[in-house]
Amino acid sequence: MKNNSNPKKNNIAAAISSIGVIVFFAAVLVIPSSRELFKELSAKRPYIMGFFKFGLLATCGEIFALRIKSKTWTFPIYTHWRALIWGLIGIAITFMMKIYSIGVAGMMENGMLPSLSAADSFLNRLLRAFFTAAVMNLTFGPTFMAFHKCTDTYLELCAAKEDEPDLASTVSAVNWNGFVSFTLFKTIPLFWIPAHTITFLLPAEYQVIMAAALSIALGIMLSLKKN
Repeated sequence: MKNNSNPKKNNIAAAISSIGVIVFFAAVLVIPSSRELFKELSAKRPYIMGFFKFGLLATCGEIFALRIKSKTWTFPIYTHWRALIWGLIGIAITFMMKIYSIGVAGMMENGMLPSLSAADSFLNRLLRAFFTAAVMNLTFGPTFMAFHKCTDTYLELCAAKEDEPDLASTVSAVNWNGFVSFTLFKTIPLFWIPAHTITFLLPAEYQVIMAAALSIALGIMLSLKKN
């Protein structure tokens, strides 16, 4: 949705909703009974949970980033569409994280990737997590980032123009030089691969929510950098 006609109410709603979502997820993970339910649902309904984890947390990340840049609480344009897009990305990431985790583990067992002699040692698990993070971010990562860049640009063009933009105008409006030079060549090796290495060391039921939380962290860091 676009910003509410009442700026004060819009600011209050943005602050309460974003902080409330963070507090909610923190409480779920802290309280033992809700944490067990969270783990059970993540195992039995991974795609639904992936949709809600990313749809809620990543959208909150955009609100926090706007708070830092504009010095006020506000919703991004077309918030509901952004949440839907993030949710669909969450489903894709839930699927791909499992694909890459199983694939890399199998390749290490078959000798197609190096591994240490002690398969259950921490160093071997760290090596497996690093390979998984590196392969995922160097293959699937650029594709999903480019897709999200295009959807962001499309929504921005919709807000700026009366006519709905087409695919050609959306793609041409993307700053591809900045996308390649910064997003691909800097954030992937310096942030995403190290951060996802830690993510893949976690139990499987926590990996997707960690990946969603990382989008909040990156958005805040980029906003601080711009400021």
